Amino acid sequence: MVLDSGDTAWVLASTALVMLMTPGVGFFYGGMVRRKNIISMIALSFIVFALVSIQWVLWGYSLSFGPDIGGFVGGLSALVLNGVGMNPGPYAQTIPGLAFMAFQLVFATVTLAILTSVFAERVKLSSFIVFGLLWTTLVYDPLAHWVWGGGWSAAMGALDFAGGTVVHISSGFGALAIALVIGKRKGFGEYTMEPSNIPMALLGAAMLWFGWFGFNAGSALAANGLAANAFVVTNTAAAAGALAWMLASWYKGRPASLGVVSGAVAGLVAITPAAGYVGPAAAIVIGVVAGLLCFRMLLYRTQKGLDESLDAWSIHGMGGLWGAIATGIFATAAVNGYTGLLSGNVHQFIVQVIAAGASLVYAFVVSYILAKIVDSTLGLRVKEQEEYVGLDISQHGERV
Repeated sequence: MVLDSGDTAWVLASTALVMLMTPGVGFFYGGMVRRKNIISMIALSFIVFALVSIQWVLWGYSLSFGPDIGGFVGGLSALVLNGVGMNPGPYAQTIPGLAFMAFQLVFATVTLAILTSVFAERVKLSSFIVFGLLWTTLVYDPLAHWVWGGGWSAAMGALDFAGGTVVHISSGFGALAIALVIGKRKGFGEYTMEPSNIPMALLGAAMLWFGWFGFNAGSALAANGLAANAFVVTNTAAAAGALAWMLASWYKGRPASLGVVSGAVAGLVAITPAAGYVGPAAAIVIGVVAGLLCFRMLLYRTQKGLDESLDAWSIHGMGGLWGAIATGIFATAAVNGYTGLLSGNVHQFIVQVIAAGASLVYAFVVSYILAKIVDSTLGLRVKEQEEYVGLDISQHGERV
C-alpha cells in the first residue's frame, strides 16, 4: 500500500465539499420554516457538525469501521482513532487512514443534519442533542458497518456506492418514525405554514448540489475514471429529477422554484447508491423516477396530515429506497464490473431489495424506540408557549 498524492488530494477536497452539505441542509431547511424558527433550524446543522465530529473521533468511527462483530457492528479497537494514522488503512489503499476517517465523518454529520427535518419548530434543543448522539451511535454507525465496514450487507454482496441506505434510507425512515412520536406542530393543517425565505432555501439546495460531487465522486476514494463517472451521473440525475418534479408540479398548477430544487435533491439522493455502477442513460431514468416518486410521496404525506415537517421521508427516504433498488436494476459491467437486473443478474436485484428493506426496518424501529425513550424521560417537545413564540427566541434567545 503506497500513498498517492493525487488520490489523497481528491479525497481531502471531497471531504471539504461534503462538509459544506451540512450547513447547506441548514440553509435549505431554514428557508422552509417560519421566520421565528430560521436561526434554530440553521443552528441545528452547525450543532450536528460539532456533536458528530466528536462522537466520530471518540467511538463512532470504531463502531462503523472497527473489526467486525457478528456482521452487525465494529469493535472498539479504534476508540479515539487508535491505530488510525497517516499511512494507508484497510479501507483505502492509496490515502492516509486519517483521510478516509475524515471523509466518513462528514457523511455521518450530514445524515443527522437531514434528520433535523422532523424536529423543525417544536423540539427542545437539549433533547435533540441527546437523541442525536444516541441515534448516530445506534442507527447510523451499525448501518455504516453493515454496508462499508465489512458487515452482513457487504458480505451478501449489496451495492451502495455512497450511502443510499446508510445515509438516506436511515434518515428518511428515521424521520417518519420520529414524526409519529412527537406529533404535529401547533396549527398544522389548520392554517398554511408558508416558507419564510425561499431564496435562502434555494441557496441551501445549491450548496447541496455542489457538495454532492464530493459525496458521490469522492466515494471512488481515488482520482480516477470511476470518480469521473460518478461525477457525471450525479449531475445528470439531479438535472433529470429537477425537470421531472418541475413538470409534475406545473401540471398541477405552477412550477414553484422550491419544487425544482426539491426534485434536484431527489435525483441526487436516488443516484447516490448507484453512482459507481451505472452510466448516464440510466442516471436520467433514475433521476426522472425519483423526481416523480418523491413529488407524489410529498403529496401523499400532506393528504394524510403527517407533519414530517421538511420532507426527509418523502425525498430522502423514498428517494434512497428507489435508488438502492435501481442500483440492482441498472448496474452495468461497463462501469465497475457489476451487473443488475437488466443485464440478467436477478440475484443482485434480490440482494438490493433485501438490504434496503432491512435497513429501512432497522432505522424505523430503532428511531421510534429512541424517540419514545427520550420523550418519556426528557420530553422532546418545547412548551406550547415556546412553540408559539418560536424556537429562535425560546431556545437561542435570538431573532432574525
